[in-house]
Amino acid sequence: MAIPGSRSGHPYLHSHMLAVNEKYRNQGLGRGLKLAQRDDAIARGFELIEWTFDPLEIKNAFLNIVRLGAIARRYTINQYGVSSSPLQGGLPTDRLVAEWWLKSKRVSSALQEGSLPKFQTELNISVPAQIYEWKASESGRGRASKCKARIANCFCKL
Repeated sequence: MAIPGSRSGHPYLHSHMLAVNEKYRNQGLGRGLKLAQRDDAIARGFELIEWTFDPLEIKNAFLNIVRLGAIARRYTINQYGVSSSPLQGGLPTDRLVAEWWLKSKRVSSALQEGSLPKFQTELNISVPAQIYEWKASESGRGRASKCKARIANCFCKL
């Protein structure tokens, strides 16, 4: 589901929701759905699709930034409020905003060549692979919360 918008006179789509049922993940379906969304957006004259994603969701971040070629320049604190979703682990819903410039060299390289052109990184974020375990267990949530706070602090300094 995507909602059209305009920022500073520039039209874009905000992709509000895209998900793959857990038993079908890691089969390329999410990427395929995003590519279909890209084709449709280009056919409708859009050059940009944005969406938010949780920086603690490592696989999703990899898909967005490396496989699709999106960039992230904005970070929002607790965008949707604290969620009872098991996926969120009771943590605030901090989000990065993905910008997917559909016809950019970066996106074309990611999609066609599987690599990104040289670029300047402003900030690297390290997220431990154990984050999924920490969010899923009552005893690990304190660690997950500290990790999320560390990430938020990095963005607040920019």
